[in-house]
This record gives sequence, structure tokens and C-alpha cells, in this order.
Amino acid sequence: MRPVAQLLHNKFVVVLGSSFQRSVYKDLVLILQRDSYLSLSQLKTKGEFSFEQDCLVEGGRLGQMNNGTAYREVRQYRTDHNLVRFYFVTQVFSRYMESILADFEQGIKPDLVIVNSCLWDISRYSRQWASEYKENLNKFFRKLKTILPEESLVVWNMTMPLGKKIVGGFLVPEIQHMGPTLRFDVIEANYFGATLANNFGFDVLDLHFQFRFSLQHRMHDGVHWNSVAHRKITCLILEHVAQAWGVELPKLGEKCRLSWCHWLAAV
Repeated sequence: MRPVAQLLHNKFVVVLGSSFQRSVYKDLVLILQRDSYLSLSQLKTKGEFSFEQDCLVEGGRLGQMNNGTAYREVRQYRTDHNLVRFYFVTQVFSRYMESILADFEQGIKPDLVIVNSCLWDISRYSRQWASEYKENLNKFFRKLKTILPEESLVVWNMTMPLGKKIVGGFLVPEIQHMGPTLRFDVIEANYFGATLANNFGFDVLDLHFQFRFSLQHRMHDGVHWNSVAHRKITCLILEHVAQAWGVELPKLGEKCRLSWCHWLAAV
């Protein structure tokens, strides 16, 4: 059995968030199967019917492809002993998020939730985003605390550093004026998210700090990151999970550590 598959053996893993978190999900699905990195095409593609033996459950190409707040995409990778699911969300707490959490409440409880919601929250819903974002974070964490068993592990991924210039599908015309200042708003939003997650007893992974001197791995759109960065992120998450679950780190296997060493050599 592959070491990563062994760590996540018989675990239900849920990844929640927007396009960045989709790539977190994709790299996790890939490393569960083989020793390779995501291609540029795999990083950029959204809503495909299948990725590396996963399946599109809802939304994406089964529905309407768009860059709006109503876009949906639910993906799932399943084997006899691994279950990984991704939900595309544009707001940390909403009616849609409530429906996702209701599924967890009524069905199988996730063993691991890897979550981030920030960029869409602070740019698409209100110019005065801070109070609404803090309120929604509170609602989300409180609901998670209520429905998940104590042994479930929740990891809040802090948002990565943004570029000075943002281009591409995320920055639709109606919010282009926010582009130059979003990187500063992210720092403030990260503080809110990390503080509240910690207050509720959830784990926090500070990816903004980890990648502050590795900006050469950020893609030209100023938002997304390349496959080398995502493998580093996967290793950080797996190390964090292993420590939380009391698994000795060498059991993660040499490939994850080797990838990490290659990444460090490249920075």
C-alpha cells in the first residue's frame, strides 16, 4: 500500500473551497495513486467529467460553466479504502454551505476537512466585507463544531500571498478595481480566519507564511500556484495530519519527503 494511502486508509477526506482548494484536492488524489506532479493543464482545467479516476458528481460540465458565485462543482475519488471529496464554494457560509454541512450531519462524517474560503468572500459579495466575513466564519465554525465528532480533524488553510497584479477569470470586470488592494485584504482576512479557527479548536496551516519567499512558484495570474508548490502544500498537510493523528512521520514514505527536498532545492 502506498504510504499516503496508508495514512488515509479508510478515511473520508473533504476539501472545501474555490479553485486553489480544487488543486489541493487534485494533488492529493494524484499522490494517492502515483509519484508525479500535476500538469499545467490539470491545474487550469475545471469541471471536467473525470480527473485521474475521480468522477464529477455535480455541477461543472454537468451544469453551466461560468465564473459566477453560483458556480458548482462536486468531485469524488473513491477506492475500496479511500474516499476524497471536493466541493467548490464561493462563500464560507451560505445556503449552499448549509446544504453541504447538512449532508455531513445526516450521513457519513468526514475524518478530515481541509478548508479555505476567502478571495470570493472578500471581493464578490460586499465592498465592506470584513464584518460579514467574520460573521460567516463564526457561523461556519460553530456549525462544524456542532455536527462533527470530536475525533474529526479540521484544517483551515490560510490564503496564499497574492500578486500585485491579478489577471484571469477570477477578476471579473465588476471587481477589477479591487485588484491592486486584494493582497492587503487577504492579510487581514487571514488574521480573522486563523484567529476564529483557533478559537473554535480547529487546526490552522499558515500557507501565507510558508510561501512568502517562494513567489516564483506563483502563476502569472497572481492568484494560483504551480505543481511544485502544490506538492509542497500536500506534504505540509500530510505532515500536519500525521502529527495530529499520532502517526510517525517516516511512515509518510520517502516520496513525499523527496518531493519536499526537491522543492526546497528549487527555491
